[in-house]
Formats: sequence, C-alpha cells, structure tokens
Amino acid sequence: MNIRVVVVDDQEVVRAGFAALLATQADFTVVGTAADGVEAMRVCREQQPDVVLMDVRMPTMDGLEATRRLTGGGLESRIVMLTTFDLDQHVFDALAAGASGFLLKDVTAERLFDAVRVVAAGDALLAPAVTRRLIAEFARLRRSPAPEFATPGAAALRALTQRETQVLRLLAEGLSNTEIADRLVVTEETVKTHVSRLLGKLSLRDRTQAVVLAYESGLVVPRSSN
Repeated sequence: MNIRVVVVDDQEVVRAGFAALLATQADFTVVGTAADGVEAMRVCREQQPDVVLMDVRMPTMDGLEATRRLTGGGLESRIVMLTTFDLDQHVFDALAAGASGFLLKDVTAERLFDAVRVVAAGDALLAPAVTRRLIAEFARLRRSPAPEFATPGAAALRALTQRETQVLRLLAEGLSNTEIADRLVVTEETVKTHVSRLLGKLSLRDRTQAVVLAYESGLVVPRSSN
C-alpha cells in the first residue's frame, strides 16, 4: 500500500524536514505541502491524501479551523495534528473537530513512520501516554462539549451492550485491540467487531472520537498523570 501524505506547517524547515523523512520510506509519497490552513485546504482537496500532518498554530488559518473545515466537508483523509507542546490547548478541540490524533514535533523518525501507517490503516493515534494524558486533562477542564462534536446523550450510551461499554472504557485507557482482547479473554477479531458496532451506534468516526466521548460523557473519569 502506498500512503499519500500532505505536510502542513508554517515553518519551511519543518515542512521540508518531515517531507524528507517520509520520502525515505518506500510506502510513503508526499503529494503536497502547505504553509497555512487555507493552502492546506486547497492541496488536500486537490490531492485527496491518505494522511495529513497538520500544524496547530499557523497564520491566515490555523490547523484547528482547517481540520474542522476539511473533516466537515467530507474529506476522508486522516488528520494528525503536529504540536510543539504536549498539552497544547488547541489539540483537544482538534480531536473533537475530527483529527485522528497528534504528534509532538520532536517525534523520532521511527515514531513518525509508525504513526502515519497506523492512522492510514484506519486506527487512531492513541497509544502514546502523552495522548491519553492530554485527552484526560482537557476532558477534566472542559465544561461542555465542543459544538462541532455533538456528544451523544445518556440514551445513546445506553444503547451499548455491557461488553461494548467495557470495550469503550478500555479504548479510553489507550489499549490496543490486542491488549483489549487479552484483558477480556476474547479474540482480536471479536474486539474489532465490538469497536465497529459501538462506533456505529454512537455515530463516531473513529477510536479517537470514542475516547473523547468516553471522557466528556463521564463514562471514564480522568486520572491524575504521573
């Protein structure tokens, strides 16, 4: 599988650096770059990439607004936010707007490659502890859901079976399908089926939105980070 990627950052050295790293992998093709959200929207609509690496803070239009417009406009690309700070106040909003995860700009090359492949395959970038910490922290601070991400009410959550609710809680802990299967003593395929069904019942796009929902709805209570 060849993964088509667009890199968006207002700093030329960052754009060039990420593009050069990605170009070293035989299964990646950088199909475009952009210096701000407006340019990103144009490039993404033209190229229809599989994955977009999107900076959070940019002039003209920031990454949050660009993400909201692209996902709201039906773009099927998976968007991964790039940020300098692991508790950037905009990242939670970006996840709520439809991003599939985030990476720190000082990410290692191997972690970058793995992240692009994971997201392109349809999974959400949830494994790093820093992601769980960020979601938990901003779920704790947030008083109400973002208007662009309508959190299902109690009735929708009640539509889940007991096992689907268990799976949702474990997703919110950042566990992979394999880890959830081990925890529940079921097969990985069974876990995938549960995840697919709960996403469908809650009208969610991916695992990231499921984690955001779990915290915002109170199904999972954020714990203090170490």
